[in-house]
Amino acid sequence: MDIDRDSLGPALLEQLPPPLPADLIISLNQPKADLHTTRAYEWNGWTFDVPPGVFLPGWTSRLIHERVLDGRIETRGLRYAAMGVGLGVEAAAAGVRGAREIHALDVHPESVAAATGHYRRLVGERPDTTFLPAVSDLFDALADDVQLDVVTFNPPAVSRTVSDDPDVVRNVCVGASLLAKFFAQIAERNLLAPGGEIHVIASNTADLRALVQHALDHGLSPRIDHLHDWQDGVLTFLFRISHDTSRTGGQR
Repeated sequence: MDIDRDSLGPALLEQLPPPLPADLIISLNQPKADLHTTRAYEWNGWTFDVPPGVFLPGWTSRLIHERVLDGRIETRGLRYAAMGVGLGVEAAAAGVRGAREIHALDVHPESVAAATGHYRRLVGERPDTTFLPAVSDLFDALADDVQLDVVTFNPPAVSRTVSDDPDVVRNVCVGASLLAKFFAQIAERNLLAPGGEIHVIASNTADLRALVQHALDHGLSPRIDHLHDWQDGVLTFLFRISHDTSRTGGQR
């Protein structure tokens, strides 16, 4: 797909593909039968125990994990929020990288507990890093004065309901409306520090145009940081999102 990765605003919106056909979205996002069992996961030589109801990271999540660990998404010395932290892989990567603060947030208590245990075992206490896990609906658990330098989110933005299991819905198919709330909280609470960046990853199983429009509506400027073609019709976009300085007259 021929896309200008430097395009912004309306030009970016015009280039984004519509969601795939509904039947294909549903078939591509069928949950595994073992979701409610205890499983194991390994990445980067690290092992993770996966309790029932906690999701195994897929290839899309690993695109985030790799970038946090190697610094393409830089967290060293910065205040970082891992949204929908799940097993805690990106939190551990940020700890190893040397983040200043790590807010490990998830609406699912069992995921936060799993992420906390994995972080304590893989990273442990570090004098210059504060690990702050919380059960939270988006940013609700954060104090009013918190500001963030880096946010990552692999949202459950699939545009079709693929299961009636609430754990699957929570992790897969809440839809683009969740991003409207996500960006609204960032803008209304002034959560993104000057020079800060939000990294959101989503595929054309989601309504990408709605996702980007929600960011634009709240004074943010998305651009394509990475585009991955899985060769099966699915295109995954990693968006790097910052303050729209053309609207604000400079960074806030």
